[in-house]
Amino acid sequence: MKTLGYLFLALLLILPRPAQAQEKKLRVGMELAYPPFEMRDQRGEPAGVSVDLARALGAHLGRTVEIQNLPFDGLIPALKTGQLDLIISSMTATPERAQSIDFSEPYLKTGLCLLVGAKSDIRSIADADKTGRSIAVKKGTTGHLYALRALQAARPLVLDNENACVLEVVQGKAEAFIYDQISTFKNSRKNPDSTRALLAPFQEESWAIGLRKGNGDLRAKVNAFLTGYRENGGFEKLGDKWLGEQKVEFKKLGVPFYF
Repeated sequence: MKTLGYLFLALLLILPRPAQAQEKKLRVGMELAYPPFEMRDQRGEPAGVSVDLARALGAHLGRTVEIQNLPFDGLIPALKTGQLDLIISSMTATPERAQSIDFSEPYLKTGLCLLVGAKSDIRSIADADKTGRSIAVKKGTTGHLYALRALQAARPLVLDNENACVLEVVQGKAEAFIYDQISTFKNSRKNPDSTRALLAPFQEESWAIGLRKGNGDLRAKVNAFLTGYRENGGFEKLGDKWLGEQKVEFKKLGVPFYF
């Protein structure tokens, strides 16, 4: 009987562990439509600042990262229903969002600014907020939330994606586009004859990693990772790899860089 018992124990040791006992994949949600932070490379694979950050976090946690590409306004619902473990998608930590999800410590500082027509007389958000003017915003972004809360006279033009918002300004159908500094700089460089960037932020923001409410253990691990990653020069390397031109130009303009 002892021999049979030993054989049974040996079999238990060599059999694969049940799925629930194995380490789960780290399911990270992002919208792959925001280069150079979230995008696809030439082979169609996820790439960018947020992808590198997610993979570094996965390595720190000892978990394989699974990137899930979702529309930006679908990320929080997917996190709340358990489809995702984390959101790393250039998401601003706002009080409104913090009512339904938790956030890590901030890892990047940016702000809302304006893309305007090349010949526009607009110099500030106050200039843009005039009766008869249309201000483009991307649905679900903090620019959208700002427009709903703060615009007094101008009409918010809510569109589904960044390119559509830029096109409205290029074609003169919208007087301005409210968006973050990095994208506004990029879009002005793509359209130098028809647009210009007003990069001084009128609302400062911080990006953070989104987590489900009550997952304090994972949040503590994520915060520990971010601290170590910063101290070891990880964010500096991300800036050099993906945002080299912006770092140089922002320094020339006297605008603080993000990380």
